[in-house]
Amino acid sequence: MSKKENREAEEREKEESLPEEEKAAGPAEEAAEPQPDPELVKARQEAAEYKDKWIRSVAEFENFRKRNADTRHTSYMEGRADIIVKVLPVGDNLERALAACGDEQTKKGIEMVLRSFKALLDGEGIEAIDPVGEEFDPKECEAIMSEPAQEGVEPGYVKEVFLKGYKKGGKVLRFAQVKVTT
Repeated sequence: MSKKENREAEEREKEESLPEEEKAAGPAEEAAEPQPDPELVKARQEAAEYKDKWIRSVAEFENFRKRNADTRHTSYMEGRADIIVKVLPVGDNLERALAACGDEQTKKGIEMVLRSFKALLDGEGIEAIDPVGEEFDPKECEAIMSEPAQEGVEPGYVKEVFLKGYKKGGKVLRFAQVKVTT
């Protein structure tokens, strides 16, 4: 007899010597897993809860960090715009000085300073609102005077600009003060 045949014979003998209940249950009962320890089940549930709480906390912190960064950026940009608004009257005065200047050398000096002022505004992305001849837009202009429309001129158009307005992107930093035809 071979070893394989010997093993098979031994197994048959064992099965024959088993009581009837165990023979009926057979190998299926052997495959059944033992019941896990209740403490282990409880510990796994707690671990899953802690992991879920940790993931949520990380997500909340990340959202907070992004909101805080956006708020800081917005505050910084608004602060820069506030400073520019305070500097705009300097540019207005330079333009007035240029218009009133009679001396050529002084005029050239004022023009140079005015060019650097305009370059500063361009560098900041600020553009002038100068709507002469355009339709009055209350979103960008403030009407401080009105004048009856002459023949051939439609009412509701800007006739003259007293003080230039400025905007950055879509936000008006200073409204243009204008005279409007009525």
